[in-house]
Amino acid sequence: MTTPLPDELAWLTGSTDALAWLVVGLFVAAVALDWYDGDRGVGRARYLAAAAWVVFGVFWLVLFPHFAFVQRSFIEGALSLAALPACLYAAYLLVDGRETLFLLSRAVAFMGLIYLPFSLLFPAKSALIELVTWQGEIVMDALGYGADLHVVERQEVTGGDGIIRGQYLFPNDQLGDFRVDVLLACTGLGSMAIFGGLIAAVRAPIRRKLRALAIAVSVIWVLNLARVVFITLAFSQQWLQIFVDPTMALVGYDNPNMVSYFISDRIIAQSLSVVALVGIAWAVARELPELLTVGEDVLYIATGDEYDLHEAVNAKASETAVRADGEGD
Repeated sequence: MTTPLPDELAWLTGSTDALAWLVVGLFVAAVALDWYDGDRGVGRARYLAAAAWVVFGVFWLVLFPHFAFVQRSFIEGALSLAALPACLYAAYLLVDGRETLFLLSRAVAFMGLIYLPFSLLFPAKSALIELVTWQGEIVMDALGYGADLHVVERQEVTGGDGIIRGQYLFPNDQLGDFRVDVLLACTGLGSMAIFGGLIAAVRAPIRRKLRALAIAVSVIWVLNLARVVFITLAFSQQWLQIFVDPTMALVGYDNPNMVSYFISDRIIAQSLSVVALVGIAWAVARELPELLTVGEDVLYIATGDEYDLHEAVNAKASETAVRADGEGD
């Protein structure tokens, strides 16, 4: 499902782990310094956080060849390129005095602390992958595909060498075996780390934070499991063999059977994932309005315009309350 990087770009793969640790370390150090100083006007934490954003942008730029040439994902490739100027702009805004970005900086630090242990420690990684693989197997068996499905072991070479029971195998006498590897990216961990980091970063009562976390994690887990099942079945059953020749020419596949995988994963699933994340963010923000400050900063970085999401949510809540009392419309 993937192709190796060209030799002149292959060295980038080995630098991403080191950059990831550096990014997280810088953000954590900035957060700790901000807490220690107690006054953001001092400036030391601000400049350190700005440096962290610069390195964060470089990290996403280094990942671009992987997304573009290995994963062949237009969406992830475009987002990784867009992340560089966005991170540089965030660094500039921090230095310029936009102190609300400390909340987003603190969130990135927590995101990294949640994600990296699973990424780099094999026991944690294998446990999560095998859990998702097992649940996907149960769902596909319930849908009537269990007779053709085999779950087999595969070799894992990142985060510690080892064997993981994390591959779906559908033998096919006419077209050859269809194999789908369940990777760490297939577990929804990235999305859960995003919301976990955001929720951990805000200052709010623990009860509301736990409710928001429960909403985010449960919805992400269910939707991600549906995504894994959909991609596996669409590929193994060749549901989406449409525009085969144009897709192969565009992406560079040699095997026409890969078209169903490309359309189901790179186009449908990744597009719907963006929509789902926005919906989950809105649901979590209704439970934890403190997160709206992050949304306002992200919108300002993306558009250059100020938005008052707090007012929008409060207005919507007031409108709903009026209608519930029978006084609306």
